[in-house]
Amino acid sequence: MDVRLTILGPVEVSAGDRSLPALAPRHRAFLGYLLLHADVVLSVERLIDAMWGPTPPDTARAQVHAALTAIRRTLRAADAVHLVQTRPAGYVISPEPGQLDLREFARLVAKADAGLVADADARLVADADADADADAGPGAAVRTLREALALWRGPAFADVQAYFAEGARARLEDQRLAAIERLVELELAAGRHAELIDLLATELAAHPLRERLAGQLMLALHRAGRQADALAVGRDYRRRLAEEQGLDPGHAFLAVEKTVLRGDPPTAAAIRPAKPTTATAIRPAEPATSTDIRPAEPATAAGIRPAQAEPPATATRPVAAGPVMARPVAAFLPYDIADFAGRSVQLVELCEGDASQAVTIAAIDGMAGIGKTALAVHAAHRLADRYPDGQLFIDLHAHTAGQRPLGPAEALEALLRQLGVATERIPASMTERAALWRAELAGRHVLLVLDNATDTAQIRPLLPGASNSLVLITSRQRLTDLDAARTLSMDVLPLPDSVALFTGIVGERAAAEPEAVTEVLLLCGFLPLAVRIAATRLRHRPRWSVAHLAERLRDERRRLTELARSERGVAAAFTLSYRQLTADQQRLFRLLGLHPGRDTEPHAAAALADLPVERTEDLLEDLLDAHMLQQRAFGRYTFHDLLRHYAAQLAAEQEPPHVGQAALTRLLGHQLSTASAAMDVLYPDSAHRRPRIERSAPPPVPLQDAPQALAWLDAERANLVLAADRDLTHTGLLATTLYRYFYDHAHHDDALALYGKALQAARRREDPTGEGRALTDLGWVHQVQGSHDVARDHFQQALAACRTSEDLRGQARALVGMGQVSTDEGEHERAREANLRALELFREIGDRFGEAVTLDYLGIVHERLGQYARAADLHRQALELSREIDSRGGEADALDNLGVACTRLGRHAEARDHHEQALELYRRFGYRRGEAKALNNLAEVAATTGDPGRAVRLHTAALDLAVELNNRGEEKRARQALARLLPTSEPSDRT
Repeated sequence: MDVRLTILGPVEVSAGDRSLPALAPRHRAFLGYLLLHADVVLSVERLIDAMWGPTPPDTARAQVHAALTAIRRTLRAADAVHLVQTRPAGYVISPEPGQLDLREFARLVAKADAGLVADADARLVADADADADADAGPGAAVRTLREALALWRGPAFADVQAYFAEGARARLEDQRLAAIERLVELELAAGRHAELIDLLATELAAHPLRERLAGQLMLALHRAGRQADALAVGRDYRRRLAEEQGLDPGHAFLAVEKTVLRGDPPTAAAIRPAKPTTATAIRPAEPATSTDIRPAEPATAAGIRPAQAEPPATATRPVAAGPVMARPVAAFLPYDIADFAGRSVQLVELCEGDASQAVTIAAIDGMAGIGKTALAVHAAHRLADRYPDGQLFIDLHAHTAGQRPLGPAEALEALLRQLGVATERIPASMTERAALWRAELAGRHVLLVLDNATDTAQIRPLLPGASNSLVLITSRQRLTDLDAARTLSMDVLPLPDSVALFTGIVGERAAAEPEAVTEVLLLCGFLPLAVRIAATRLRHRPRWSVAHLAERLRDERRRLTELARSERGVAAAFTLSYRQLTADQQRLFRLLGLHPGRDTEPHAAAALADLPVERTEDLLEDLLDAHMLQQRAFGRYTFHDLLRHYAAQLAAEQEPPHVGQAALTRLLGHQLSTASAAMDVLYPDSAHRRPRIERSAPPPVPLQDAPQALAWLDAERANLVLAADRDLTHTGLLATTLYRYFYDHAHHDDALALYGKALQAARRREDPTGEGRALTDLGWVHQVQGSHDVARDHFQQALAACRTSEDLRGQARALVGMGQVSTDEGEHERAREANLRALELFREIGDRFGEAVTLDYLGIVHERLGQYARAADLHRQALELSREIDSRGGEADALDNLGVACTRLGRHAEARDHHEQALELYRRFGYRRGEAKALNNLAEVAATTGDPGRAVRLHTAALDLAVELNNRGEEKRARQALARLLPTSEPSDRT
């Protein structure tokens, strides 16, 4: 079957004219990420990180498995399930040739470039006239590029909202634009300017800061005789660039602009690529060699000659090779480490430039130990042959133990000496040295590595002037104010590259213990310096196993000590960065080490540090720029794991105990106060059941509406659970406050963790009311997950504890739970008695929310007893009461259960309407606990009314959701229904 897999637009699977099962949005996201990394084995952890980034849900693993099940189901319908394979390390998709649009696009672009290179070689060999058979190579390339661009059906991953999508979409869009620019270059050279104006105008409107598009549109308009319009495009581009980025256009754009300003005749020669002198003149990796937006070499079209005059050429001087006088080549690069691993994307970005361009600056930043110098040196060695006039290197000592940073004057003296300038020629003043430096580099092709820079002020005097040079800068600071520099912020190594680095040092012992290797790398936080030290430590201890090394690293108190190697230890590297911070930055960094959660946001950090939020946010951004913090999601700040241990160590050593405890108390108060405010916004109907919390100082995060409240709870959920056991009273208050959120949104794993801590805290405090509350909350989670015996035991213990404390509401809640377990196990009379006793208690204490919930559960019991009219009446009472108290969750439950009773009474249209209303409410308010049940109920109505196809689709959706949420009752129900509807199909192979 002709299977097509597409990500250049919506993510889809198609198979000729055959209809395939539709994938849910989240499942399309998983498929898209697999296809983006086709033929690469992706671990579950990597898939989770791609979907949700640093804050995955507690059901992330279940969602991965559910997504793979859904993807396989769709591929099975296309007879292509073999494309997805399960490997020990994860999952991989391996499309066959012609099936994946991204690969077809890349193949066609490469084919076009290869055809141009072959055409250039043929011209050289034949020494043919430049215009002879001019359309053979370019004409074929144009057709191929148009075929490639026709594969795009909209933005890449057009229907995907996952964490990875935005970055991947931007990278692929850049590839599309590069192909368009290459096509335009060829079309302009062929004189087809008029046909290109609309295309270029459209693309430039979408990408107004794309310099090459602006230059090409100017040329097309100029050639069409529209000089005023061309200049207007140039003015608009200049204005946008200045307003939005504070930059001026590059040399290539200026050359095009001068062509238009001078009114040069718009001949084909003015925009046609210069005749290549070698086959490398057209490079697949960077097809932008046309002089349409780049200064021509001195011997080519004068119409777009660079503004700066070239020195006179001589018979012995190569074009653009610098002054006439021959000079010795300066080669000062450090050695390139033999076991360099990974960084392929960064290397492409650094090495894709063109040595014929004017000076290019690339600033590489990242935290201590991330491998900035290693990357810069490795890239420099790969690029060395492009810069034959010298490869220079200087360590500016921003973070060197025992040394102060070099001043610009000192650095200039060292660099001038590397160029061979005699000592007596080096001026005394920094200004004169900088002038001599720029004069020495003028016209040269030099590669310069400025390593370990402090800030922009240190390196600005070291930058070349008019020179065909490349400058690579490394710094632990983000050099955000360095004009015209490409910035490259380095992250930790991905798992495969970390394994390659570790194995390259350790050797065969690593291959024998792959799981232990992965654990070691995780404990090293995939930080290259830490990985290298750990691997070297193991290599020099032949009797150690990898597992033994992992065991030593598990001890958080000694992990940084284990990752030490004389002065090059991880902690030593961190200390040098820490010392560069201001006193306020150092204090906040230390206090953040006390934070028990995964990440933080400005309000929480402000509470921790007892500072205004605005001042705290400035300090967080400073720490981010210094790479002492990371930012995986907007507005949220986190540590690298090893930096977290380092900050905690500093806090323990430098902060008095009472200071640290006060900071933690402020943080816990802020968390509890904001959680209470969020729950008041989301669940006003059950405010009487929650403890009254005093508002914290500083005040809680301002939450204006339900989406903001839910977003805060989702972002802080993991932090709240992790912080819960820091204070016994706080634990119980937090658990009671958050119950409805955890239950309605099916965060079962986090709920079990939090309620378990609350139960332990209540027992330590000898608080039977708190104990009963925690036991009931735990019982409901176990009941939803199908562990009825465990749930019943918890409810019984809760009832006994609440009777001890005479807590009537607690007794009623436990009785409702016992009734639900009895209902699920078919003990309907027992369930009815328990709910009736609960209803009496709720009415006695005036708890209308509890009354509505219990009426609804009583309706379920009567439906199970076959008393459908009585069940419908009870559900209607629950529905009316839920609407009176504005309980949206209770309203959705009552509607859904009323639909079941209507189905039993044969009122199918009414039943369908109730279930659809319930499903809409569940989805609108994010109450995932009820969504699978409503889908199964709708499926049963469809099956009863003779629509088995719709029933299968609805039960399948319910099954996927139930598996994701670990709702075993609804999962079992969906499986049994699908087995009846499709006795030989899908349910049997779901796990």
